[in-house]
Amino acid sequence: MDSERIIDLFMFAIPTLITGFIAYYFFKEHTKNEDGRRRFLLHKDMQVNTMPIRLQAYERMALFLERITPSKLLIRMTPNSSNKEDYESLLIAAIEQEFEHNLSQQIYISDDCWSIITAAKNATIQLIRKASLLEKTDTANKLREVILTEMMEKRAPSDAALSFIKQEVGDLW
Repeated sequence: MDSERIIDLFMFAIPTLITGFIAYYFFKEHTKNEDGRRRFLLHKDMQVNTMPIRLQAYERMALFLERITPSKLLIRMTPNSSNKEDYESLLIAAIEQEFEHNLSQQIYISDDCWSIITAAKNATIQLIRKASLLEKTDTANKLREVILTEMMEKRAPSDAALSFIKQEVGDLW
């Protein structure tokens, strides 16, 4: 008689256990889906709110790159004297000041993009320094001439960075 009761108990317990496992599984899946939905909605809201800020950061960095393009920089920054070292320092200081003014934008753009922008800035400074070291460069006006001539022969370092920014902004859409 005891064995019949144990068998009856198992017969009642097995469907209950199966129902319990199924309920647990569905509850777990439902919770997981709800959590995923909440994360998606939160991410979507964050994108809506941060997209204008990110685009503004890209715009500011594009403006920075345009402003440090040697041909535009030389037009904007005229020499105060004929001393090439003073003019070189003036140009480099202008680039560094522009860069420092936009340092906070790095939190809104990708690390790759920031690295390329920094490399473009450094390459532009290097270009100015190399032009200043040439023997034929003896005055500030000659320095301007040498840099402008070099820019006619090859692209400005900021052009590649500007292309990267355009590509990255295009990927945001």
